[in-house]
Amino acid sequence: MMYYTYVIYSDKFSQFYKGHCENLEKRLNEHNQGKTKSIKAYHPFRLVYFEQFSTRDEAIVRERYFKTAAGRRFLKKVIRI
Repeated sequence: MMYYTYVIYSDKFSQFYKGHCENLEKRLNEHNQGKTKSIKAYHPFRLVYFEQFSTRDEAIVRERYFKTAAGRRFLKKVIRI
């Protein structure tokens, strides 16, 4: 089984959201159907970046990195919106 760390973007609010999951397509659909209570108001989202990992722990560590100042700088370099 593979795990993913992802970044989605709300064009409507110009906001990024970072997360991790097992099934990237299913998770994006859940976000866009408003099933994530904390960011429901920001949908629709589009996937702008993701990385694949072999363990959930690796995906969680990377998600935490994306949420740091250094991680945000990294994402700013690789994501062109």
